[in-house]
Formats: sequence, structure tokens, C-alpha cells
Amino acid sequence: MGFIALLCAGAARAHAQGAAWLLVDTRTAVLSVIRDGHVEARFPGISIGRGGVTRLRLRNDDATPLGTFRIAWINDHSVFHRFFGFDYPTPAYVWRAFDHDLIGPRTVRRIFRALRGHRLPPQDTALGGDLGIHGLGDASPWVHRRINWTSGCIALTNAQIDRLAQWVHIGTRVVVR
Repeated sequence: MGFIALLCAGAARAHAQGAAWLLVDTRTAVLSVIRDGHVEARFPGISIGRGGVTRLRLRNDDATPLGTFRIAWINDHSVFHRFFGFDYPTPAYVWRAFDHDLIGPRTVRRIFRALRGHRLPPQDTALGGDLGIHGLGDASPWVHRRINWTSGCIALTNAQIDRLAQWVHIGTRVVVR
């Protein structure tokens, strides 16, 4: 099964079963697990990209993209302890970047060719990639508590990401606001 088919199947399963989804509030630095309109768990003290947040993310700007994403892959053996990867760049990001002349038609075609082929969008374009939610790994908990330090991801402590894992699967919806 290809990337998009797997992602769509996961999204359909999540919607049909009333599965949990994640709300990342970048202003309050809290990640919440929501199911049926109720908060099941809260994870305070998250870190985001040192470049803040944006609706028009570019490679190496260290900003966390705002919007709605799906979990596209899970790496339980990441250098960051666990990594829940986003389906970034989404079509909305692609068109927004194209409208602002940040990417050209060749990049648009390349991204949509991957999507049509049920593959993860290229992660090496001007829009960047390899974004998601992860733990600290061996990073400093002291730094994590004091500053936003990631390259655009959302970071939790290792204990928090382990606890969050029970709600996360391929297709889980993530709203970053």
C-alpha cells in the first residue's frame, strides 16, 4: 500500500472510530489530545522551532508550520527518541508557496507526482521537510524547558512522547495553531 493510500485509510479509520486528534497550541506551548470534543490528555511545556511559527515555511528558516497535517510515518528509534512525521508539505502549503513565487512549476509537479503516486512528498525542496512531533533523545531537558530550540518540529520530553504514542498512528490529524 502506498503512502497516500495508507494515510487516507488511517484518516478514514480515525474519523470513523472517533479517534483522537492532536491540537498543538503554539501560544500556550501545550499539546492536547482531543477525542469527541473532550481533552483526554495535555502535554505542557512543548518546544517549537526557534524561528517561531509561519504559514509559509521554507527550508532552514527553523519555523514551525501552522495548519492541519496527518501523521505520515512513525520512527520509534529516532535520534529524538520517537518521531511522528507529518505529511508536509501539504497541497495547501505547495499552492501558497507557488502563489508567492517561492517554488516553481517543476517543484509543484514533483510534489504532486509523489502525492499521486501515493508517496511522501519530497522533503528536499525549498519548502523543507522532515517535520513532526518528537522527543528529546539526548538533547538537554534544561534547554527544552527554557527556549524554543527545534528546526521547525514540535518537541516534548521523552516521557511525554512515550505517553503520547498511545494516541498516535498513521493518519492521526494534527492541528498546529
